[in-house]
Amino acid sequence: MKYIIHITCILFCTASFGQSPEKSPWHIVAKDIDPNNYYGVTVANGMVGIVSSPEPMKVSDVVLNGVYDYYQRGRVSNILKTFNHVNMNLDVDGRRVTAGGISNYRQVLDMKKAALTTTFDVGDKVSVEHTMMSLRHLPYTALTVVKIKAKKAVEVVPMSVIEAPNHLVDVRNYYSEIDRPHVKVPLLTAVAQSPSGKHKVAASNSFIFPDKHGQEPDLIHEDWDYNMHLAKFYKKLKAGESYEFSIVSSAVSSEHYEDPHNEAERLTIFAMLEGKERLLRRHEAAWEELWQSDIVIEGELQVQKDVRSALYHLYSFAREGTAYSLSPMGLSGLGYNGHVFWDTEMWMYPPLLMLQPEIAKSLLEYRFRRLDAARQNAFAHGYDGAMYPWESSDDGSEDTPVWALTGPFQHHISGDVGWAFWKYYQVTRDKEWLRTRGYPVLKEVADFWTSRVERNGPGQYDIKNVIGANEWQENIDNNAFTNGMAKVTLRYATEAAKALGIQPDPDWMHVAENIPLLQFPDGTTKENATYNGETIKQADVNLLAFPLDVITDEAQIRKDLKYYEPRMAADGPAMGQSVLAALYARLGDMDKAYELFLKSYRPNEVPPFGVISETAGGTNPYFATGAGGMLQAVLSGFGGLEITDKGIEQKDKHVPKQWKSLEIKGWK
Repeated sequence: MKYIIHITCILFCTASFGQSPEKSPWHIVAKDIDPNNYYGVTVANGMVGIVSSPEPMKVSDVVLNGVYDYYQRGRVSNILKTFNHVNMNLDVDGRRVTAGGISNYRQVLDMKKAALTTTFDVGDKVSVEHTMMSLRHLPYTALTVVKIKAKKAVEVVPMSVIEAPNHLVDVRNYYSEIDRPHVKVPLLTAVAQSPSGKHKVAASNSFIFPDKHGQEPDLIHEDWDYNMHLAKFYKKLKAGESYEFSIVSSAVSSEHYEDPHNEAERLTIFAMLEGKERLLRRHEAAWEELWQSDIVIEGELQVQKDVRSALYHLYSFAREGTAYSLSPMGLSGLGYNGHVFWDTEMWMYPPLLMLQPEIAKSLLEYRFRRLDAARQNAFAHGYDGAMYPWESSDDGSEDTPVWALTGPFQHHISGDVGWAFWKYYQVTRDKEWLRTRGYPVLKEVADFWTSRVERNGPGQYDIKNVIGANEWQENIDNNAFTNGMAKVTLRYATEAAKALGIQPDPDWMHVAENIPLLQFPDGTTKENATYNGETIKQADVNLLAFPLDVITDEAQIRKDLKYYEPRMAADGPAMGQSVLAALYARLGDMDKAYELFLKSYRPNEVPPFGVISETAGGTNPYFATGAGGMLQAVLSGFGGLEITDKGIEQKDKHVPKQWKSLEIKGWK
């Protein structure tokens, strides 16, 4: 049965936020929630992603970064959904709270504090406020804070639940209590094997009660038959009385620790004994530091929220100090199996590099550690150097489904990786990193291209039989973006060698100078050797002007825009329009730039949080690639930021007339 929950704000909800969330540039309010047309928002910390649900006190998915196994999705690996360890049940006067029995249901994402607050009323009995966050300072731990206000005398029974998704096997449930003189530490724990047995996963929960002097409620453990167990307590409340408690929940795997069972419990004990206030203070301080790098737009509140949402998701899906990368859907679900594509280097990475270079460094470390696998891939295909896989997961070998020809043929990915490595050096000028990380990758990518080209005479070092950024044309020759990226990365490898005092291979620049960029008779850049005006999936030629800067002549840029913009498919991915928006902004055509900027994401928003889908009308989880493209339009289009040999430079800003001002914070 379809039901719609209409939203009004209850009194203590307004007090919690301090101002109307609808008018705040930091809050996204879920309105008129329809469970049959609901796309959850994610709270994440770069390691654990928790996706919201329309069901009260529930979440839909918990995703562990870096953990892959084979299940549900054919013959390739998939990022792992782990225990749903942050779910709760609530009984009020003996009746279970469900979506059908509540009113005034409201969900608000506080992007500044990375917290999702859900509020609702249970008849005339209680009001509930439920706030959840994936703690930024504790990468494997979540915190849930629950406030219950009684409207009349009631008995409530809150329950902390750990439930195993069907694909986990050999599930073992445990409950224990560690007694200390002044505190009791309850531990609700579950351990299982991933579907193939490759990984062990574990989750552990504990309560934090307001009274730490022996007056905590007595906990009751219940073990159910269908891979679920819980800990609950009974609490009687008087009319007008409020009660608050918290739950800490840790999730780890054998990808992260040799002994995930014990480590999950240790982390939960640590968080429980830190206490709610210390956890909140450190979590909010960590996000406050992230938000020192921000985009501030005055004059259009909804656009400010949209841009902050894009930043919030990129910040949430990655973290510094790791060797994990970003998938197109981040930690919001199983989209594209959680694999790593060019989406990282060309779309999500540049905004992070400009605003959070230490996070960007983690994305590059992921690629560096898989350099040997890329070498093996090149060897297997008869080439030298490193040939990065189109879809990468755990070990860096090709993980594209066999039926998709992108795996064997979308070779520009190797150049995309090399391009990203040089950009990091341009921004940071970290010569030791260049020596140990950047140059080894760039050298291997350059060697790949010199072996990949077919040397058919001056100006005819062709790259044949590839798939370009426009994936709708397969097994083509001399694709514009592929050829342009090869030329760029060969030059960057040469510059990297010189920066380190190493003699570059002279063949690199020789090859670069002889790779062709094809044109139509009127001078328009030709997408590939056999292209004849067909509809294209997304920008390909236009990427040569931005971000590659291979084409810099304004007349040529305009000619290519005029030709390819009407040929881009309406159902293409979001980031295609963002490239055009950035280019028109850089050319000073602000009406066109603003139109395409909105077109790059607005038609793709899905209810109730405005989560961005890959295409207009799409149904995937949050499309972080689209967020990266939209942010590039703001940063490098309207904001005028460019990555050069002098670092990040701000050139001409082009602020749309709809905005009063645009300020980019924290990019220097």
